[in-house]
Amino acid sequence: MKRSLIVSCLTFCIMSSVSRASDYPRGELLVDAGQLSKNAADYVVLDVRSQSDYDTGHIPGALNVNVGQWSKAFEDGKDPEGWTKRIAELGISNDSSVILYDDGNAKDAARAWWLLRYWGVENAKLLNGGFAAWRSANLPLENKSPEKPAVGNFKAQPHKDRLATKQSILSSLKSSGDLQIVDARSEGEFCGTEPGANKRGGAIPGAKNLEWSELIDSNSKRFKSADELRTIFKDAGIDLDRPTAAHCQSGGRSSVMVFGMELMGAENIANYYRSWAEWGNAEDTPIAPGKPKKRA
Repeated sequence: MKRSLIVSCLTFCIMSSVSRASDYPRGELLVDAGQLSKNAADYVVLDVRSQSDYDTGHIPGALNVNVGQWSKAFEDGKDPEGWTKRIAELGISNDSSVILYDDGNAKDAARAWWLLRYWGVENAKLLNGGFAAWRSANLPLENKSPEKPAVGNFKAQPHKDRLATKQSILSSLKSSGDLQIVDARSEGEFCGTEPGANKRGGAIPGAKNLEWSELIDSNSKRFKSADELRTIFKDAGIDLDRPTAAHCQSGGRSSVMVFGMELMGAENIANYYRSWAEWGNAEDTPIAPGKPKKRA
């Protein structure tokens, strides 16, 4: 009787812990490998890894997408006709549920997720842990491409509120400054000690720095728990209730930040997609050296 009670208590504690860890305000943005395997027919599954990795083995039924080509095609988000064709050819309609995955760091999958969301695919999700999670669960793979899907009934409509621009950030800096800027780059980039190929290094004045990888558990490749993320954002001085523009170097890492903030309930989050590749090489953009984090 005593042993049974102990086991029951341990089970309750473990289940409670799991519940708290997965209690994201917008948990519907993530799908676990087990959930996907049971309900794969309900989704359009997109694999954004390289073609060679896809050919070696992928989730059954998944379609391969070249996210690099997508990124180049986006430019300034003003080609709804081209994106209507590009997205519809994947069998996607405006009401489709889409799941994206990459190798597991979420950067490429989040970029594709953000591009789809910008063009009006509202029910887009990430596979938590990506392909690494699928492999870890010993779920089946295939190495042949599925048949080309029927063209979906999709019409791209730009959601301009999801895209920050150089001008919108400059306007905020010159006026009220109400827009919270979140820099998803490394501390070295933020502080200007690692300018890369940019003409200038540093930060947008007033920006808060939180490296995108801090949101991902390095072992499981899954997003950290809700409690962990809540603490991470708070410690970085990031207010999830403020209108925000996230940026990095070229829009990928900031897509992870946008996703993570939305996962935690933030509602007014834009991606400065041209990011530092534009800001750090423009002549009319103010730059301030970012301050390194205080360390104990």
